[in-house]
Amino acid sequence: MTLAELIPTLGESLRGQLEPGIWPRSVRHGVDGDLLLGGVPLTQLAARFGTPCHVLDEMTVRLHCREYASALPGIEIAYAGKSMTGRGVLRWIAEEGLSLDVCSAGELAVARSIAFPASRILFHGNVKTPEDLKAAIGYGVDRVVVDSLDEIEQLGALARYPQNVLVRVTPGVDGHTHKAVATGVEDQKFGFPLASGAAMEAVGRVLAQPSLRLVGLHCHIGSQVSRVASFEEAARRMVAFMALVQVQHGITLPQLDLGGGHAVPYRCGDPSFDLRGYADRVLRAVNYECSSYRLPVPRLTIEPGRAIVGSAGITLYRVVTVKHGSKRTFVAVDGGMSDNPRPSLYGARYTVRPVGRRFSHTSTAVTVVGRHCEAGDILAEDVPLPADIRAGDLLAVPCTGAYHHSLASNYNMVGRPPVVSVLDGAARLLIRRETEDDLLARDLG
Repeated sequence: MTLAELIPTLGESLRGQLEPGIWPRSVRHGVDGDLLLGGVPLTQLAARFGTPCHVLDEMTVRLHCREYASALPGIEIAYAGKSMTGRGVLRWIAEEGLSLDVCSAGELAVARSIAFPASRILFHGNVKTPEDLKAAIGYGVDRVVVDSLDEIEQLGALARYPQNVLVRVTPGVDGHTHKAVATGVEDQKFGFPLASGAAMEAVGRVLAQPSLRLVGLHCHIGSQVSRVASFEEAARRMVAFMALVQVQHGITLPQLDLGGGHAVPYRCGDPSFDLRGYADRVLRAVNYECSSYRLPVPRLTIEPGRAIVGSAGITLYRVVTVKHGSKRTFVAVDGGMSDNPRPSLYGARYTVRPVGRRFSHTSTAVTVVGRHCEAGDILAEDVPLPADIRAGDLLAVPCTGAYHHSLASNYNMVGRPPVVSVLDGAARLLIRRETEDDLLARDLG
C-alpha cells in the first residue's frame, strides 16, 4: 500500500471501529470478518505460516522512521534494537537512515551480519561482559554508553584507540511509568546518579583513561512514558550537568543523548505520545538552558524503539478451547507467555479481535489464556469477544511488534513463533518458526 492510498484506508478502518493508533497503518477490512494487512488477509497469513505468528507491517515501520525524522530534523534518531532485533527490521532501519543502539554482542552480531554502519551504532547496557566490550571494539562502534566504574576501567584497558564514550546519567526524573521499566529515578541499576555525585565521578574516571574519549552524556527515564514534561525536565537537568562538567573539567561536551521510552497505546483510551509536542518542548528546553549557561547546543540523539515497531505488529493465535469457569470464561489459544510475557511481567493489557468469519453481535467478557503450565499465563483479561467464539477461531492481537519476539522463550519446550513481514500485497518470512530439531540441537546430554 502506497502513502497516497493510506488516508482512505485509515478512514475505512475507523468506520469499522478499528482502534486508531493500535493497529498497523495498512490494516483495513476484508470480506466475511477478515482483516487485510498490507493487502494480505490475516486468515491467509495464518494458513500459510501457522499460529501463533508475529506479523510486521513494513510500511508502518518505515512511516514511523520518517515521522521521527520529519518532527526532529537534524536530530540523530537511534532505533532501540532491544525492542525488536532481526536482519529484516535492521535493514529497514538502515535504509531509512536511522542509527541503532544495541545492548549485547548478540544484537551487534545481527547488525554486523547486514553490515549496519558501525559509525551509526551505540552500545548500551548496564552490564557489558568482556565479550560485549570486545565485540563493540572489534566492530568499531561509534559510541559506548558506560554504566559503571568497573566498566570504565575494563573498557579503558581493552580499547585499542580513542573510543568515544557517553556517560549514562540517572537524572532523578520520574517518568510515571511501571516500576519495572522506570530507569530515571534514584536507587536502581542503571546509570550514575546526579544527586550523589556519582555522575561527576564517572566523568572524571573516563577523562583519566587515555584510550577513552568523552564525547557526551546519556540519560533514559523509562519506557512507556507519555508525559512530555518528564522528558523536558530530564533535558534541563542534563544540560545543567553539562555546564557543571565544563566548570569543573574545562571541557565542552558536544553530544547529548536523551534516550527513548516514548509510549504507544495498546488499547482504546490508552495515552499516546505527542511527538510534535515533544519535539517542540524538549528542543526549546535544551536551547533555553544552553543559552542560560552559555553552552553551544550539543548534537542531540533520541532512541525510540517501541514507538517505531510496536503498532506495526500483530500476533495471530488459534483458539484451542473455550472453558466456562465458575466466574470467568477462558478462551485458550495456542501461544501464551512464551511469545508474550509482558502481561505476566508487568500487567500489560491488550486489544483482542476475532477475524475470519461472521461472528455474533453479542459479546461477552472473557479471559484469553495461553497454553503454558502457569496460572499467570494470561494474554488478555476481561476483554469482549463474541458470544459464539469457539475452538478453531482466529484471534488477532495488535501492537505486538515490540518486546514480543525479543522476550520470547522456550517455556514448556515450545518453539518460538515465526516473524513475517508484509508489504504491497506480499508476505515474506523474516524469522522462521523454531522446530523440535532446533530445541534439541543445543541439548548435548
